[in-house]
Amino acid sequence: MEQNNNTVPVWYKDENERRLAEHIIELEKSALDKWFNGDTSGYERLWSERSFTYFDGAVTERIDDHASIAVFLKTIDGKLFADSYNFRNPRVQLGQDMAVLTYQLFAKTTLIDMEYNCIEVYQKEDDGVWRVIHSTWSFIRPMDKDFTPVKEIV
Repeated sequence: MEQNNNTVPVWYKDENERRLAEHIIELEKSALDKWFNGDTSGYERLWSERSFTYFDGAVTERIDDHASIAVFLKTIDGKLFADSYNFRNPRVQLGQDMAVLTYQLFAKTTLIDMEYNCIEVYQKEDDGVWRVIHSTWSFIRPMDKDFTPVKEIV
């Protein structure tokens, strides 16, 4: 990561932007910590109830609202566990009351082996809280994956 003389990465204009980026990353990691302990509530609270969409490599259609993703989350709550995960190469790009977090996620879980490129679009909502308004989890190099042994999730 290229940095200027003040140790702020060059894509942040100042220390405030760097701190906001760290906050966004910590929000995501907190949800992931719960996720890999079988608790989907971290993402259920992080994902916006007002405006939310979701794409996943295992789902053929976009999910268009929080209520629908909450139904999905209930199907895996208490079933997905991992001893550890690798949250790799996070980067936050900032705009006016919006932020895009991209990273790679690796974990061997009780349901599937995860190797994802993740895109989380955050927006500062009217209550001042940063929430995800769009989430995409896409397989890293899906042409290299063998999906035949995929475990039944539901």
